[in-house]
Amino acid sequence: MSLVALAAAVLPAQAQTPADSVTHTPSADKSSSNDIPRILQAPANEKLILQAHASGWQIYSCGSGSDGKPKWTLKAPDADLLDPKGKVVGHHSAGPLWKYRDGSEVTAKAAAHVDSPDEKSIPWLLLTAIGHSGKGKFANVASIQRVHTTGGQPPAAAECDASKVNTEARSSYTADYYFYAPDKDK
Repeated sequence: MSLVALAAAVLPAQAQTPADSVTHTPSADKSSSNDIPRILQAPANEKLILQAHASGWQIYSCGSGSDGKPKWTLKAPDADLLDPKGKVVGHHSAGPLWKYRDGSEVTAKAAAHVDSPDEKSIPWLLLTAIGHSGKGKFANVASIQRVHTTGGQPPAAAECDASKVNTEARSSYTADYYFYAPDKDK
């Protein structure tokens, strides 16, 4: 049993805290993000409107796969979005959905992914907005990048067996999220 699964099984939920909750300052702008692969770049007619560091959990559920065998499936993320000073400015949850402190929300779907340089971490993504709610910072978001991920992988496949079907496991993760909106000057 992995330490993550053991902690999830033994510790009460409120006693758990995400690993690496230390504030990380994302790079200043997309032009200085030379480590982001071209396939994950936001369209040229969009501009960066917010960069946030996420710290939280990827929540997995043990259930039956299409072949009938037990397997871990992503249920939802649960992470705070932090500004460069470590202040909570939003939240990331199931949908996937991002909610800013002004109440505006954006939902998105994956458009491209690249494996993380760290094989123990979830992939880097480019997401395309598919819905908005409210007026504010996220009202016009068109693209979102998830990069610089740490952790978040599901527990080992062997830890999801018939005795654990319908159980959940939390895997701590951090990531940088870059939010883009149409650039009216282009």
